[in-house]
Amino acid sequence: WELMWCFTFKRAWKMAYFYADLLSQESRWSKAMYVFMKAAYLSMLPTEEARPFGEDEVELFRRVPALKQKIAGKSPPTEKFAIRKARRYKASHPVRLPVPVLEMMYMWNGFSMISKRPELTEGMMQTLVAAERALLEAPENHYTVDDRCLIHMLKGLCFKNQGVLQAAEECFNRVCSSEKKIRFDHYLVPNCLVELGLLYMDQGRKDDAVKHLRKAKHSYKDYSMESRTQFRVHAALAKLKADPGDEEAHL
Repeated sequence: WELMWCFTFKRAWKMAYFYADLLSQESRWSKAMYVFMKAAYLSMLPTEEARPFGEDEVELFRRVPALKQKIAGKSPPTEKFAIRKARRYKASHPVRLPVPVLEMMYMWNGFSMISKRPELTEGMMQTLVAAERALLEAPENHYTVDDRCLIHMLKGLCFKNQGVLQAAEECFNRVCSSEKKIRFDHYLVPNCLVELGLLYMDQGRKDDAVKHLRKAKHSYKDYSMESRTQFRVHAALAKLKADPGDEEAHL
């Protein structure tokens, strides 16, 4: 698992794929997650590049929902997230996920982990810029806004790592301003509010930080990975010593 992420951070997609494949065969934790990651790594490779073992990412993505399992009566939130993302591939002509590895990397706090390694952040930014260009060149579809917003959020994290804070803020704000147009990935806006809150926190802008964190806490419900987001909000408000129960929230 750790090696898989190490190769992910280096954008060594094939090596990361091999570790995901190993996990899918030998670990019992979440087959759905491992197969999703296998598919995600393959989807990051150029179309013309040969796939290891002749595997096909579309077929792998389609297998993910059937691998759902329950641990103590519940599915792990990351597994639910992977299944929801993989559903896109049920269609006979699926619209590919733009950067599924980087999206899952965000859910596992990967962008924070590479924050002290500028060359790794720069690599991720290159991947995002290429994905953004591909989106702009592709015909629009009902996932386009969501995909663009995802890329804005991840670029914002890269800008933050690079210390380009105004650009990071603009990226997060672009997602928030697209809220009414987002059709599927409703987790993006509350997470961007959290990222804005953390950004303001780092800049000593306590009031702005608290305002955005409380809005994320109180104004959004029933989105993917909500418990993770709420935990981050709670931790940030505690650090700011703002009363997390204060309801003057999002005004």
